[in-house]
Amino acid sequence: MARILVVDDEPQIRRMLQTVLSAYGHTVAIAPDGAAAVTQAANWQPEVMILDLGLPQLDGLEVVRQVRSWSRVPIIVLTVRGAEQDKVAALDLGADDYLTKPFGMDELLARLRVALRNAAWRQGADEPVVVFGSLCIDRAHRRVLLAGQEVRLTPTEYQLLTLLAASAGKVLTHQHILTTIWGPGAADDIPMLRVFITQLRKKIEPNPAQPILIRNEPGIGYRFHAPLDPP
Repeated sequence: MARILVVDDEPQIRRMLQTVLSAYGHTVAIAPDGAAAVTQAANWQPEVMILDLGLPQLDGLEVVRQVRSWSRVPIIVLTVRGAEQDKVAALDLGADDYLTKPFGMDELLARLRVALRNAAWRQGADEPVVVFGSLCIDRAHRRVLLAGQEVRLTPTEYQLLTLLAASAGKVLTHQHILTTIWGPGAADDIPMLRVFITQLRKKIEPNPAQPILIRNEPGIGYRFHAPLDPP
């Protein structure tokens, strides 16, 4: 069970989320605007934040920016259909996931479970050895094992895998991945990124044509799915 901060300026959505999440045993706090969200996040230290982007006082993007400057709390963004630029902006600022309004409660609950589980995994991301099912990343020796067998990766493939795995469950945008690994000059070279993702999948996925670990977020980027994550 978790402490969840729900931030939305629509009273009916706040009431609905508070009722449903409380019924599942979570402790829920609500905030009707961005300024209240930042204050609540600082004072109450939630374990997950569910955040609408269209907020009064401070918009959702500014909330993400401010909270991310001092907290790693998982942030699930709510946004309206078709607002792809807002999704990318929120993810680039540090949000973990997004849902498009209108949304189903089953999907929200599934994403909430993933956010909580992966937050626990990411707390161990600084450990020298990280294990995801049959995949083992030994950062102390820069080795990757799959079912006990060493996988030969190029330096760039290794960087790409460790970047994705360190943010398991989190959506990483194309631009974030490209600038982190290749620098600002490569921020728009999505075709190059796709080539490296394809090469990496061939080496670590049981079926590269139907990837399990590295999954597309169409038009947005990629997400590393640890075992037991929902599709």
